[in-house]
Amino acid sequence: MMERRRMEAAFLVVVLGHLATALEVPLDLPQPPTITHQSPKDYIIDPRENIIIHCEAKGNPHPSFSWTRNGTHFDIDQDANVNMRAHSGTLVVDISREKADHYEGVYQCTARNSHGTAVSNNIVVRQSRSPLWSKEKIKPIVVQEGVSLVLPCRPPAGLPPPIIFWMDNNFQRLPQSSRVSQSLNGDLYFSNVLREDSRSDYICYARFPHTQTIQQKQPITVKVINLDAINDTMADFYNDTDLFSEDPVDERKPTFLIPSGLFSVKMVLRGQVLEMECIAEGLPTPEISWTKVSGYLPAKRTSFLHYQKTLRIVNVSESDAGDYRCTARNRHGSAQHTISVSVIAAPYWISDPPRNLVLAPGENGVLTCRASGTPKPKITWAMNGVPIENAPKDLSRKVDGDTIIFTDVQTGSSAVYQCNISNDYGYLLSNAFVNVLSESPRVLTPANKVYQVIKNHPALLDCTTFGSPIPIITWFKESRSSTLDGDPYILHDNGTLEIHVAQARNSGKYTCVAQNSLGNYENHVYLEVKDPTRILKQPEYKVVQRGRSVVFECKVKHDPSLIPIMTWLKDDGELPDDERLVRGPDSLTITDVTENDAGVYTCIMNTTLDHDSASAKLTVVEVTPTPAVDYERPEPPTDLELTDQKKRSVQLTWTPGDEHNSPIQKFLIQYEDLLHHRGHWHNLTEVPGTKTTAHLKLSPYVHYLFRVLALNAVGFSSPSFPSRMYKTEPAAPDENPTGVQGFGTEHDNLVISWKPLSGLQSNGPGLHYKVMWRQNLTDSDWTTVVVSNNSKFVVSGTPTFVPYQLKVQAVNQHGAGPEPATAIGYSGEDLPVAAPENVWSVVLNSTLAEVHWDPVPLKLIRGHLKGYKVYYWRERSLHKHNPHHVQKQILTFSGNHTHGMLPGLHPFSLYSFNVRVFNGKGEGPSSRTKEFETPEGVPGAPTFLVVTNPNLDSLTLEWSPPHDRNGRITGYTLKYQPVNNSNEPGPVKELALSANETSVTLRSLKYSTRYKFYLNAKTDRGAGPAISQEATTIIDEALLSQLGTDFGIRAQPANHFGNLSSSIGEEGALISWEYWGPEKNVYVEYIVENSEGEEEWQKELVNGSQNVMLKGLKGGLSYRVRLVAEGHHDQPLHHSDELLVTVPGEAVPGRSPPPRPGPAPCSVASRQVDIATQGWFIGLMCAIALLILILLIICFIQRNKGGKYPVKEKEDAHTDPEFQPMKEDDCTFGEYSDNEDHKPLKGSRTPSNGTVKRDDSDDSLVDYGEGGDGQFNEDGSFIGQYSGKRASRDTGEGHESSEAPSPINAMNSLNSFV
Repeated sequence: MMERRRMEAAFLVVVLGHLATALEVPLDLPQPPTITHQSPKDYIIDPRENIIIHCEAKGNPHPSFSWTRNGTHFDIDQDANVNMRAHSGTLVVDISREKADHYEGVYQCTARNSHGTAVSNNIVVRQSRSPLWSKEKIKPIVVQEGVSLVLPCRPPAGLPPPIIFWMDNNFQRLPQSSRVSQSLNGDLYFSNVLREDSRSDYICYARFPHTQTIQQKQPITVKVINLDAINDTMADFYNDTDLFSEDPVDERKPTFLIPSGLFSVKMVLRGQVLEMECIAEGLPTPEISWTKVSGYLPAKRTSFLHYQKTLRIVNVSESDAGDYRCTARNRHGSAQHTISVSVIAAPYWISDPPRNLVLAPGENGVLTCRASGTPKPKITWAMNGVPIENAPKDLSRKVDGDTIIFTDVQTGSSAVYQCNISNDYGYLLSNAFVNVLSESPRVLTPANKVYQVIKNHPALLDCTTFGSPIPIITWFKESRSSTLDGDPYILHDNGTLEIHVAQARNSGKYTCVAQNSLGNYENHVYLEVKDPTRILKQPEYKVVQRGRSVVFECKVKHDPSLIPIMTWLKDDGELPDDERLVRGPDSLTITDVTENDAGVYTCIMNTTLDHDSASAKLTVVEVTPTPAVDYERPEPPTDLELTDQKKRSVQLTWTPGDEHNSPIQKFLIQYEDLLHHRGHWHNLTEVPGTKTTAHLKLSPYVHYLFRVLALNAVGFSSPSFPSRMYKTEPAAPDENPTGVQGFGTEHDNLVISWKPLSGLQSNGPGLHYKVMWRQNLTDSDWTTVVVSNNSKFVVSGTPTFVPYQLKVQAVNQHGAGPEPATAIGYSGEDLPVAAPENVWSVVLNSTLAEVHWDPVPLKLIRGHLKGYKVYYWRERSLHKHNPHHVQKQILTFSGNHTHGMLPGLHPFSLYSFNVRVFNGKGEGPSSRTKEFETPEGVPGAPTFLVVTNPNLDSLTLEWSPPHDRNGRITGYTLKYQPVNNSNEPGPVKELALSANETSVTLRSLKYSTRYKFYLNAKTDRGAGPAISQEATTIIDEALLSQLGTDFGIRAQPANHFGNLSSSIGEEGALISWEYWGPEKNVYVEYIVENSEGEEEWQKELVNGSQNVMLKGLKGGLSYRVRLVAEGHHDQPLHHSDELLVTVPGEAVPGRSPPPRPGPAPCSVASRQVDIATQGWFIGLMCAIALLILILLIICFIQRNKGGKYPVKEKEDAHTDPEFQPMKEDDCTFGEYSDNEDHKPLKGSRTPSNGTVKRDDSDDSLVDYGEGGDGQFNEDGSFIGQYSGKRASRDTGEGHESSEAPSPINAMNSLNSFV
């Protein structure tokens, strides 16, 4: 028995070595299925989108797929909402007709072919959920300053769980600190509260990441009170008695809010994140610290969050189990809590999952499924999805725990084996096939692959092979004199040949030979060892004055076959985009240096294989004052001499001129080509100012003259005298023309063009071009022509839009240039001959549709595809009243699109469209015209809204249906509200109207009231925008007539103007009025009396006021004055009654004209009234006399007590009302005091508290002082002139100091006691 176990152990060592070389089977060979892609085990779906459950597999023959759902077969054909993608096992569930939760469950995919069956993981499909927050009414929280507080969040349970955060009403995160922080469950903890924590917008938000929705909890109001401060304040009023018996909050030692108690336990899964939190309360705020009782915290995996309150350990392992202690401290003491952590583990792989086995007949192999977990997992095997104990018996197979051993396998034993490892916390499922094949070797690495490495770096040459039995790999170099299996070569098990330190001698051709019992195969690759990139001259540390220039040099050596790219960095970032920073081929120059240029500059030289870098620091200092020095441009160099003359180069030397106190920075060498470009000098090269020699590279067939210029900080010198002429010999061209391209100007030609060589590039006389072309993808011969003195050639008779290979070679009398590169061009385009097929549309909403079409085959486009154009037009509205519309619109979709959006459509309309493809030549034929209908939308505003028949308590509204109905009108909504004189709106009333109504009469309105009306139309999709209008109900003239009888006032005219009056002053005639009409454009017109027909009415705008000063009126003339209100252009003008204003012939300068004797004329002469005979006026005067008598008695009593009242002066300030001028419009006194005009009518009441408002009586003692504050002498007498302020007020104009008793004011007075 022991001997048998020893043999099995030795056998395992052999087969484990075989396992290490498991191979990938090429897909052209027979093989069982392998699942390549599947959905995750826990698959949470978005309920708004179609469900896609992935299952992809490969195999030969290609596998077929089936599914189980909740452990039973899932018949896809019986469910119209489920489809399986072609050549795939992926399920697509259309949820437009069925809710997503109907398809929740456990799914498993099976892929099978004739060689075996593979199964997927159990895929648990659940839809994401973001439930709403339950409605709750949260009472305000009132706490005493210093206590702890917890604001609960308690979000709704979602799938996956939501992310919690606290914000305010302005969507700003609430500040958190060591005192205030959020716990892991989302609650907001205050270790102690402060007065500034009072606010009404503590809002908890829950963001559900899968659906990207956010739910909001009701705001929480927190009010923090300071009982000590309240007691101190209230004690002043209540004999130092504390109103609040609760003791003030004292400082205290910490206690834990969470977790509770001294000890708690926590369980965490291996590989997950462990988060533990300790939140303490106390005053002052405690500090939290963490320790591990039996060990150390893993530094690289540990972090502290929420101001040390949360300990976070990522990628948990068994070593993280143990006791953790959190400590809270402040100056009054500390508190501790211990958390015991245990680590459990779902199954995890100890070694790699079992890998596919490819065995030849008669070979041995092994599959190993080695995993661990806590608790220890159970391992089960299956073959082709069937438990292995129920699978067909196979003598070559033996199951030993976590291993299956195969011995002497035979053809036909191929199968897929499933290894399932599970415990209470999860499972692992792995598929691995055993494929029994006989296959000769093949090399999968591409042939003739070139490997490039840098000298002294490792080189790895691949030789990926496949064969069964497994091939043996052998490497040879060049002549195959010996195998490469010793130093410096290392042969890896997968066939890769490694050269640990590559040298130039290792470059060359290498051959990989794969051999097994069925044959051999060889492959060639090439190795190129390149010189490393090295910076020879590094940039140096620089100190430069502000405003100067600085140059960093960076000279590099690199392999000539590699293309270098130099990059400069500043402080490890990109250089600023500044024209002062000039990058040269091997330098960086900074001109006019500023303080911001200071920093570390790094030059990096990159090639495709390696790079090198070097850095230097720049320090910028202030300019130090120096004695004035005269700086000038340098003198020109002299003594130019040519030496070391060769065919393509020459050495130029010179002697520098005087620097003039500024060092020479560089020399510029220029040349003139006397043969090709006489009289023009060109820059050739530059050398540093420290050199006086330059090695010049030259071109053939040029007659050179050279000169040199010197540059210092001032500028360039004058050019030196030219050198002697140097001629170079002609030669064949070194280069060919660039920019070779081919295009067509007609459908049957090909124009080949190029950028010609310059005279300097020609290298010799007789320059011409050899133009060659042939159709691409053919082996036909090149057609060749020779072109001189031109840069293009036209090939005629070509087929339409065919690709051509093009070459242009430069040739002169001394030979041809190098072999030219091949360019691709196309012959001419023609219009497309086909229209897009399968044109259809999808209407997305009332204004947007999506158009689809099949692309036109490229060969029928006959040119470069530019895109597709969609022509669409509105045939008509679907409403019978709307006219036809045939204006076409075009939308262009560039590129190879197959669909596009048509925005801005009219709702409830019939549209037609077609699609055309277009190329560089133009458009092709149109597709068949299709139609679609847009659904209803909200209507436009009604066409107009007018007010007719205004009466005392009613008016009529008329309107027309919307021009853009956008559907079938289902009715109208009318809203209206009164608006007072201050433009403040009143309550809104709403009225629903039927669709066939175009007018409505509103009754029970208030008379003389302005109303605002809003009318909108509705369709089934909703209400459209509203049209608004304003109107005023007319005044009750019968009531006004009665008021006129009782109070001596005249009725309000029905034309919206009233109380038209005038007064003559030094500046002109002041016209005043009242207006309550809806029109906004009001102006005054006036004309000299009896001059109509000879003169025109003059116009004066009033800009919204109700008075205007007419200036420039001539003395001695009478003027007719009227008010005009102008509405819309289609509405008549509203005129007031005319007022006759007479301007006195002579006026005393600096004085107002004296009042005319007798009563002033009113606006309506026939209704003039003698105000002195009116009962209300006589009563008013009696009341005034009585008040004055009472005041005199009071003053007399006060004087007898020692007080002093200058009553006499106040009496002198009151002039007799009978001598005041009267207003011309309503026969009231123009200069009467405010305290009489504002007396309430009989029956009105003063405020219940007995106070009198400032507006009710302006005759207070303060009004008669010199400022706002009244002052008294020591004996109590009043300081200042009693009549000072009163007198100044009485000099004001009459229309400002009194309010005319208009009908509106009279009615308002009536309303106060009705």
